[in-house]
Amino acid sequence: MKKYLLKLYIAGMTPAARRALENLEALSRDLAAADMELDVEVVDILERPQLAEDERILATPVVVRKLPPPIRRVVGDLSERERLLVGLDIQER
Repeated sequence: MKKYLLKLYIAGMTPAARRALENLEALSRDLAAADMELDVEVVDILERPQLAEDERILATPVVVRKLPPPIRRVVGDLSERERLLVGLDIQER
């Protein structure tokens, strides 16, 4: 099973943040069927601003693929599945 660690950075639970989270959850369900696992951690930069500074987050929502290396980032509500898969370098089987 291939595993990915993703961090979703949001600035409060805005409509765009909700859509991004829903889109990641849907992707996670779909990839589970392909024997792939997404671990998603949500970081609200309003509650943890130091993490945003450490990661150089300039826009939200943004998802960062931490593992496996290299790090990849995609900004937006993640509604474009193909762009998300390519941006995070995740291949569906």
